[in-house]
Amino acid sequence: MSTADDRFTARRALIVIGLVLATLVGLALVWQTRLVLGWLVAAAFLAVALNPLVNRVQQRLVRRRAAAALLVFLAALVVLAALTVVLVVPLVNELARFAHQAPDLLREVRAGRGPVGELLERFHVRRYAEAHADEFRRFGGQLGRSTLGLARGAAQGVAGMLSVVVLAYLIVVQTPQITARTLALAGGGARAERLHRVGRESARTITGYVSGNLLISLICGVLTFVVLVLTGVPYAAVVALLVAVADLIPMVGATLGAIVAGGAGFLHSPTAGVIVLVFFVVYQQFENHVLQPAIMSHAVQLNPLTVLVSVLAAAQLGGLVGALLAIPAAGIVKILLREFVPATHAGPDQPPHDPGHGDQPR
Repeated sequence: MSTADDRFTARRALIVIGLVLATLVGLALVWQTRLVLGWLVAAAFLAVALNPLVNRVQQRLVRRRAAAALLVFLAALVVLAALTVVLVVPLVNELARFAHQAPDLLREVRAGRGPVGELLERFHVRRYAEAHADEFRRFGGQLGRSTLGLARGAAQGVAGMLSVVVLAYLIVVQTPQITARTLALAGGGARAERLHRVGRESARTITGYVSGNLLISLICGVLTFVVLVLTGVPYAAVVALLVAVADLIPMVGATLGAIVAGGAGFLHSPTAGVIVLVFFVVYQQFENHVLQPAIMSHAVQLNPLTVLVSVLAAAQLGGLVGALLAIPAAGIVKILLREFVPATHAGPDQPPHDPGHGDQPR
């Protein structure tokens, strides 16, 4: 082997080693900054969802984009604050009343009286608790020691929410400049037009996903309110609103809502609790396999099978974050395939698909 071949082999080996090391460094960097990247992704989703409303406000009310974005974000924060007040005030009142009644309730539970005591006695829960009293005390001590960790997590959550809002606001304000610079880098012409079309269709997909998710949560909240009213559970509107907010999380949101509504039902009566749990078991299957695929297929222009398979696969691979991103990611992949994969299936007498228009259902 000649010296030139040796140098070429050594150079190629160094390039491969360098690429591997760069990939490892990149993955380590992503892992170390995963929290910030998660905030950035959430901010991008919020910005894309609010961007059409900001455009309308800028066209009709305020010419400056920063002021229009500020008005939209302030309105969203006012709505969020109103919902928080509607949720928090009744919950605080209920907690205060529960704290006042806790000693009497505890005495009834220990004696096996009252709705909760009778239920625990029927399922032999009270005997189990008495037999494992020492273990429950140790568990309570561990929970007390973890209070600092919970406080730190709550503070981190508040900081994350503020960071997401600020990032989303900056993204919305800078969207025209970001779009113009990206198209300029593309060099103009057909390439820039295709890139602009991909961005427009992707933003429409994310907006459709957000609106479809809100519609599903609204349906879940309304149905929960009807069931709670029929079973006589108090504060049905507040519990239904909590369920609707929890249902914004795909796949597992209805389960979280079932825990909240089921707990409220059992506190009212065992019969109401059982009815509420049965409702949520049936509804979750209906939402996951019928309602969500049907609404999302219309909102993001995907067929129901693709929606269901993408959510299930992403939830298995990426957990909660994967389930949240599955549907818009599938819609964006479809747009990219439509734009960059040649349509070889078109016959000689059939014109190619016009990428400027989305696939409309027939």
